[in-house]
Amino acid sequence: MSLKEIFCQDKAVSILQRAFTQGRMSHAYIFSGPEGVGRCKTAREWAKLLICEHPILQKDYADSCGSCNCCRVFEAGSHPDYVEVYKELVEFTKEPKGRKRPVAFPVDVVREFLIEKVQHRPILAKRRVFVLKEAEKLNIASQNALLKVLEEPPSYCSIILLCTRFEKLLATVKSRCQVVRFGRIDEERTVEKLIGQGIEGDVALYFARFCQGRLGQACQLCALELADAEIYNTKKKVVSFISTGELSQVLDMANWLLAEAKKISSIWSKRQEDVSVSDINRKVVKLFVNVVISALRDAVCLQLGDNSTITNFDQKADVEQLAKRFDPEAAAQKITNCYNTLHWIDSAVNEKLIFEQLLLNPFVCDTIDV
Repeated sequence: MSLKEIFCQDKAVSILQRAFTQGRMSHAYIFSGPEGVGRCKTAREWAKLLICEHPILQKDYADSCGSCNCCRVFEAGSHPDYVEVYKELVEFTKEPKGRKRPVAFPVDVVREFLIEKVQHRPILAKRRVFVLKEAEKLNIASQNALLKVLEEPPSYCSIILLCTRFEKLLATVKSRCQVVRFGRIDEERTVEKLIGQGIEGDVALYFARFCQGRLGQACQLCALELADAEIYNTKKKVVSFISTGELSQVLDMANWLLAEAKKISSIWSKRQEDVSVSDINRKVVKLFVNVVISALRDAVCLQLGDNSTITNFDQKADVEQLAKRFDPEAAAQKITNCYNTLHWIDSAVNEKLIFEQLLLNPFVCDTIDV
């Protein structure tokens, strides 16, 4: 792969290419944007260009050659001057004994795998590139530890922070980096990509709308679907239940949804063994909270006369039923309740309680305290 193959992020890529051709590369970048829009792939290809021995240069265009020794070693995944730093590396810190895979980004990982290694000169290339993933999960201590190296890095070093929530970074961190923003991918291009993966048209359109331009997330969900995770069928049952189900069925439905979530988590964990199981479990629970949010949002759209872009177009009758039950103000309150539920997930509240609250939400007037 190369920079020219990055999907629908022309503005971000052109900023980087123009900087390279003019010799004005920043020592530190923040690649900011939603999950699954190409930040990680762009970071890899930018790193590849930075360490390439014979880069291709034209006016305002630059790319790695793909054939030099550095490019070949990079593509093989073994380039010593390219380092990815992620929170799960806590297992390999100097004192890993008994430490669980963390939710926040541990300061020990930042110190041992970035700050200390930055001082080592390149081995094969002229530059060393560090990519720090999930920068939005850096706690205050981790961000403060980064400040000096971001302000005064060695001349041969480039650092890239991948961030989905720009507001989570300290102003002092932001001020030391060049920010490159990544936008959402066009729906038609996303659907085209998903159909190319082997997903049926209506299912592809649903995932494209559900992921709201986050192509990587849509591709990931479709890959799980092809691996028999049955996310699509599960979402259909959830939307149908919150539209036409009965209060007496909530507990049974919550137990069923919990079992389905565990099945999906198991399949997901086997596909991404480098990601902590607790993180994947949270992603799956958040997935179904967002399914409910999408249905409630669709109901508001119908009430306001906009049915052309509803996410659950394949269950319009269920959405219409929701629209009859709640006026826009009531539906908006239900959506707020769901966002409160998302906060509880990050606070490690029991998953069964989360699903019970989620499915009770359409039947009660007020949020239930957990």
